[in-house]
Amino acid sequence: DGDGFTHVFAVGDWGATLPGHYTAPNKRGPGQKCPKNCGYVRGIDDRAQILVANVMKQRAGISNPQYVLNVGDNFYWSGVQENCGSAHADGLTFKNFAEGWQGVYGGLANKPWISCLGNHDYGGWQFNHGWPQQIGYSFVNRNWVMPGRYYSRVMNHPGFSVEYFVIDTNAFDAKSPDDDPEHNICGKMHTPNGATCAAGGGPASLYSCKDWFWQGYNQQKGWLKAKLAASRADWQVVVTHFPCGTDAGFFRMLHHSYGLDLLVTGHRHDQELWRPEDTYKNHMGGLTCIVTGGGGGITSEATPNPEDTKDWYGEAQYGFYDLTITKTSLKIQSINYDGKVAMNYTVYPK
Repeated sequence: DGDGFTHVFAVGDWGATLPGHYTAPNKRGPGQKCPKNCGYVRGIDDRAQILVANVMKQRAGISNPQYVLNVGDNFYWSGVQENCGSAHADGLTFKNFAEGWQGVYGGLANKPWISCLGNHDYGGWQFNHGWPQQIGYSFVNRNWVMPGRYYSRVMNHPGFSVEYFVIDTNAFDAKSPDDDPEHNICGKMHTPNGATCAAGGGPASLYSCKDWFWQGYNQQKGWLKAKLAASRADWQVVVTHFPCGTDAGFFRMLHHSYGLDLLVTGHRHDQELWRPEDTYKNHMGGLTCIVTGGGGGITSEATPNPEDTKDWYGEAQYGFYDLTITKTSLKIQSINYDGKVAMNYTVYPK
């Protein structure tokens, strides 16, 4: 914009691929399996992606975001439903994007989405679904920005610049094959015998899967420090899937030593604005962080009933964030699925 500010949206965990974009029903604590005994709200919990997308499109008419930060879990339950053996987008990939992204977000899908992979994009409880095809899709649709599992982008705006560092933190769901079968990308129970993603650049086998993720994450940490040290942008922002609080010591160090200004995350299915003063949970030494996992692809962490917030961990269950960035400030607005502003906070450059 000519007066030196720009709007950016942030959303995650949004890809409802069930018929009619029906929100994938998940658990809400012990014994609380949706849609039954989980505080399920019909009209919200069953169409959350559509509600959030509609509010995003409405607000875009006012804010005119220049691009969207997408923190992953782009297709529930388990990514593009084909094998990871190809690095090229094909018919099913195009179908998923046409229906679940372009068909839902309309004109917003004609703006760049700076995107990362979530654990469900790998397969959720397996590693061999079509995540390389999501990367491949970025080479045929310039608005789907995902040239690799990790990368950086400098976005120039009138009078200032922002550098985004997109990293893959899904190692935190990569465990030994026999561990935690419901939450393990490298789990033996659900991964087919002989699974390999070697042709797509991924793990060669189930038994090398955990090391592949963790070695890759450690490589990214070195890359990220070097990139932050070299950055000349006015703002430095990390975009990733795993939520605020994950690897807190590392991100605290990046804030203190390398000037990281903001951490944008997802994975938990709600909206959480972690201010520096929230020291009961925010141990990142002054770094502001958001969880924007309430995009509506899967039911939220707690009931969206505003009269029953005892299990809420953030300020909302479904929604997105509208960031207003200038050279000297970054205003965060948490937008609920009904369009109301749930929370505001302003960050200043480190």
